[in-house]
Amino acid sequence: SFAQERLWFIDRLEPGSAVYNICVAWRLEGALDAAALERALGEIVRRHEALRTTFSEVDGSPVQVIAPFGGFSLAVEDLSGLGEADREAALRRRAGEEARRAFDLSAGPLFRAALLRLGTEDHVLLLSVHHIVGDGSSLGVLYRELSALYEAYREGRTSPLPELAVQYADYARWQREHL
Repeated sequence: SFAQERLWFIDRLEPGSAVYNICVAWRLEGALDAAALERALGEIVRRHEALRTTFSEVDGSPVQVIAPFGGFSLAVEDLSGLGEADREAALRRRAGEEARRAFDLSAGPLFRAALLRLGTEDHVLLLSVHHIVGDGSSLGVLYRELSALYEAYREGRTSPLPELAVQYADYARWQREHL
């Protein structure tokens, strides 16, 4: 899309910048099924091609490259052995590191997730996406889908979500053809 092209160009001007990172940290309290969470995130990555997209350069212009889904692994970091003050400091430090960690638009992935275990029933899910493949509205979709998928997988059911009829690359193609 034209918006993606602008972000790609800005990334060429300021390589390694984290200015266009979108990062969220969701505190998850209560019993957590980490396997169901990992499976739900994997299904989101499978469903949404944008989360598997990177950008190559062809004749000086960006071109979307959509990788086939090859699975998803949720990084888990256990901070539960630390004292309360050290644990909270480590959580803030880790969230800050993730927010400052640059994305490589040509290599990807442009979506990252990590689960920080603070205690038996206390976790923080860190999600990061480059703005070239996501925005505030996308996070709302991600949250709704993650909730529905996690609940289904935790209960041993299949995905309740229908396949997507349109992907972002379809929109980008339409935009280029019509504008």
